[in-house]
Amino acid sequence: MKIGIDVLGGDFAPDANLAGAVLARKELPTEVSIVLIGDQDTILSGLSALNVDQSAFEIVHAPETITMKDHPTRAISQKPNSSIAIGFGLLAKGEINAFASTGNTGAMLVGSMYVINTIPGVIRPCITSTLPSITGSKSIILDVGSNADCKPDVLLQFAELGSLYSKNVYGNKSPRVGLLNIGEEDSKGNLLTLAAHKLMASSDTINFIGNIEGYDLFSGKADVVVCDGFTGNVVLKQAEGFYTIMRKRGIKDEFFDRFNYENYGGTPILGVKGNVIIGHGISNDIAVKNMIIHSYDVAKSGLAAKINEAFN
Repeated sequence: MKIGIDVLGGDFAPDANLAGAVLARKELPTEVSIVLIGDQDTILSGLSALNVDQSAFEIVHAPETITMKDHPTRAISQKPNSSIAIGFGLLAKGEINAFASTGNTGAMLVGSMYVINTIPGVIRPCITSTLPSITGSKSIILDVGSNADCKPDVLLQFAELGSLYSKNVYGNKSPRVGLLNIGEEDSKGNLLTLAAHKLMASSDTINFIGNIEGYDLFSGKADVVVCDGFTGNVVLKQAEGFYTIMRKRGIKDEFFDRFNYENYGGTPILGVKGNVIIGHGISNDIAVKNMIIHSYDVAKSGLAAKINEAFN
């Protein structure tokens, strides 16, 4: 198995990405190859500074960088020699099994949809985030930003995609799906959630447990929490904000330490034909390491292929 990593993406590239790759190399099975995609001289210089033998990795030369300021829909075509464009090319040709980056999220979404392509039947691919539960389990929430406006049938598909992710990567045999709403009653919500509730309740493809409220998010009540990307992004940023405030106030708590994005590294784009993982732009070496390891878990589970099978 080969995991491709965009060395040039993210706020702390290339140092954090190379250091994270070195850490991941120590934890992954020996038969897994980490492919470093970026400027070759930069990669070799960075590995040398870390006192790491370059033979521990595969290196693919990609001299251009798609920055956070580049326009997502034009960046890949305008910079064909960028680490992101070449990474998607390798994934599309089957030369790597997963591609991970902490770079331009918009460009990663565009590349996923137009280079790797959306799985037939999926209306809109989406991204997730992990919700640590007070019980010690992990729930996921989707979408968290790629689809700010959604229709009811899109939310139903998010529930299906999230269930497949939870089942195949986190090992939940029958993931409990909750619709994030302003009340538990079937009659509560706006036009979107009212219509989505009816669709989910009548679906035989998910284990729908009904509406859940904001105070249930970290209780472990649901394995999959469904919402539109606008709402999900607010939830995600609020959780990150709580963790940041607690650190600034010097408060140490085992549960809230699990809110640290470094623990999860990255999240797959669900609904595309390949295994594409997006990491936080401010990722340090620990976060990059965990992103690469999660990329391995996603690829090993055959998630993209299983989603494709389920939808076709």
